[in-house]
Amino acid sequence: MLRDFGGGPFGVYVHVPFCATRCGYCDFNTYTAGELGTSASPQSWLEALRAELATAAREFAALPTATPEVSTVFVGGGTPSLLGGDGLAAVLDAVRGEFTLAAGAEVTTESNPESTAPEFFARIREAGFTRVSLGMQSAAAHVLKVLDRTHTPGRAVAAAREARAAGFEHVNLDLIYGTPGERDADLDASLDAVLGAGVDHVSAYSLIVEDGTALARRVRRGELPAPDDDVLAARYERIDTRLRAAGLEWYEVSNWAANADAICRHNIGYWDGGDWLGAGPGAHSHVGGVRWWNVKHPARYADRVGAGGLPAAGWEALTDDERYTERIMLAVRLRTGLPLADLAPSVIPAVDHVIADGLALRTDDRLVLTDRGRLLADGVVRDLLA
Repeated sequence: MLRDFGGGPFGVYVHVPFCATRCGYCDFNTYTAGELGTSASPQSWLEALRAELATAAREFAALPTATPEVSTVFVGGGTPSLLGGDGLAAVLDAVRGEFTLAAGAEVTTESNPESTAPEFFARIREAGFTRVSLGMQSAAAHVLKVLDRTHTPGRAVAAAREARAAGFEHVNLDLIYGTPGERDADLDASLDAVLGAGVDHVSAYSLIVEDGTALARRVRRGELPAPDDDVLAARYERIDTRLRAAGLEWYEVSNWAANADAICRHNIGYWDGGDWLGAGPGAHSHVGGVRWWNVKHPARYADRVGAGGLPAAGWEALTDDERYTERIMLAVRLRTGLPLADLAPSVIPAVDHVIADGLALRTDDRLVLTDRGRLLADGVVRDLLA
């Protein structure tokens, strides 16, 4: 099914499917110990991960061009920090054992503030991690309670400072805005905390009520109101104003960085349509226009790996039309914008329309969102694909 590499940067994503508790808003492929029982464990998962990486390396070696060096590694989840410093070091060693990391490779792990400590950060920095992303969500205790987050309001900031003290130049804090019950003062307190932590990257996402989650059930029963679109827009503008005043500029609609070095290169690889291997239960991969996704349950994942071959639940070769659609959907969200040369001639009237509406500018032969356009980015995409 694989054809060849696409010629751009190559990244590796590792999915850690374990969480101590399940947050009410989360629909990611994660499992608590009670949900897994004895069917899987971090130890069995790591053994299967090593085997999948080895299988992928063999499959890639058979392609016409040599496997590129790995420019970025991202360990996500789930809660990777539950593996501890030694566990994450073993994950990175597994990647290094099958692939060559480029000089200066970006190596990131997500972490829950509650499962970190100074010793944890020191260990993963020693192991070769260069970037940490911490789930903060909010500095308001009542907002964290609605989200079913277990960390205390001040722990994320303390963890960010511990990471910096351990030698991490690049530390990200994640925020969620628009949670039912969140007030402007709560968001301001969260932003005060983020800016006081001295991090060089901030991600801020509006709360989305995903079907099948505990939060969705509470909204459906009328226990909580659904997020209000006007409130979400006002909160986004508030976040952007504060972060930009502090020297963090947006480079993707939901992401701000202090400088070019602070930008998350791994995520840029996704948005630019690059190649990556996604290893672990439920992880998605993309190489040269071919996409596949792994079976989700850790026990089934381990069984499939043990049977030989990649543990894919499905494959698809993207058509030219699908690749064109994805290019527009992703590139429009970037500050660098969408090259007009990438657009079909039939789309030019739509380009003129979004420019006339003040949603985008034509800059250096690119279509770049305005501040107002970022609020309505999904609408801009719909106009361009209509």
